[in-house]
Amino acid sequence: MTTHANRSDPQSVQHTLTFADAQTQAEIYRHLEKLTTAAQERTAAYSGLGAQLWEQLAQRIAGGKLARPGLVMLAFEAFGGQHRRQALDLACAFELLHNALVIHDDIIDRDFVRRGQPTISALYREKALSCGSSPQDAEHRGNSAALIAGDLLLSEAIKIAGRAASGLDHETQIEACFFQAIEQAGAGELEDLLYSLYPNPVTTAEVLHMEELKTAAYSFQLPLQAGALLAGADTLQAQLLGTVGSKLGVAYQIIDDVLGTFGNPQHTGKPVDSDLREFKNTILLSLASENADFMSLLHKFRTGQVPAQAVRQALAAQDAESFARQLAHQLCLSATGSAAFLRLPDLAQRRLQKCTELILERSW
Repeated sequence: MTTHANRSDPQSVQHTLTFADAQTQAEIYRHLEKLTTAAQERTAAYSGLGAQLWEQLAQRIAGGKLARPGLVMLAFEAFGGQHRRQALDLACAFELLHNALVIHDDIIDRDFVRRGQPTISALYREKALSCGSSPQDAEHRGNSAALIAGDLLLSEAIKIAGRAASGLDHETQIEACFFQAIEQAGAGELEDLLYSLYPNPVTTAEVLHMEELKTAAYSFQLPLQAGALLAGADTLQAQLLGTVGSKLGVAYQIIDDVLGTFGNPQHTGKPVDSDLREFKNTILLSLASENADFMSLLHKFRTGQVPAQAVRQALAAQDAESFARQLAHQLCLSATGSAAFLRLPDLAQRRLQKCTELILERSW
C-alpha cells in the first residue's frame, strides 16, 4: 500500500494554505492516510483495479492544502470541542468531498492538470492510449474513470460524515450541513456550467451568488458551521460563524478567479487559459463586461478569432485584477467587522483574522 509518512511531519506541512496549526495539520494528514488506506485495502479484497484507483486517489489527497478540514478543526477548537476523533472524521469527510468535486470539476472543465500533476482523467486517458484507443475514445475512458473515482470519494465522504455525527446532540444538524454542502456545490456548478453558454458574461451579482454556492458554502460556511455544532455550540452561534465563513469563501473564490487567469501555473498547478477556454463567468469578466471594446474582443475570442492571451491583456489593461482583489478585501473586512463576527469566541475571531490574511495574500 502507498504511504505518505512525510505528510505526518508537522514541519513538512507548514507551507500549505490551511487554517489549522501545524500539529493539527499533521493529525489530519495521518487520519486521511488511515481512511484512504482502509478503503484501498477493503477494495483490494474484491477488485485489484479498484484498489489501484484508490492508490491514485490517496496520492492526490495526500497533496492537498487542507483548507476545509482546517476550518472544521478551527471551529471545533474555538468552541472547546471534546470529541476530537469525531472532529477529525468530519474534517476528513469535507476533504474527501472536496476531492470528489475537484475530480468532477476537472471533467467538466476538460482539465488534465491539477496541482501540477496529471489528473485522474489524464492518467486513465494515457492508459487507454497505450492500449490502442483513439484520442477521442481515450479521453472518454479517462473521464469515465474519473467520474467513477469522484463518485467513490463522494460515497466515502458521506459515510464518514455520518459516522462523525453519530450520537452527538447536534447529529441531525451536522448531517444537514454536510448534505447542504453537496447540494449547494452541485447547484453552483450547474450555474457555472450553464452561464458559460450565454453569449455575454452574467452580472457581478450573479457571479458572486454562483461562487457563494459553488465554493463558499462547502469550502467555508458549512465546514465552520458543522465544526462548531460538533463542538457543542448552539445553533445560533454556528449560524453566525457560517455567515462569516460565507463572505470569506466568496473572497477566496475571487482570488482563485484572479489566479486562474493571472497566476503562475508553476505555483497554481493549472493552466492560465482554463477558465477562458471554458468561457467561465468569473468576477474578472463580469467587471470588464461593461466596456464595449472588451466585449467586442471577447466575442472574437469565443469565435476563435483571437487567442486567450489577448483577453488576458485586455483584462490587465482594465485593471480587472486590482478591482477583483479590492472586492475580495472588502468582503473580508465585512466578514470580520460584522456583528456576527464580534459575537464569536475570542479564539475564533483571532483565527479567522488570520484566515483573511491567508486568503488575500495567497498566490496559489
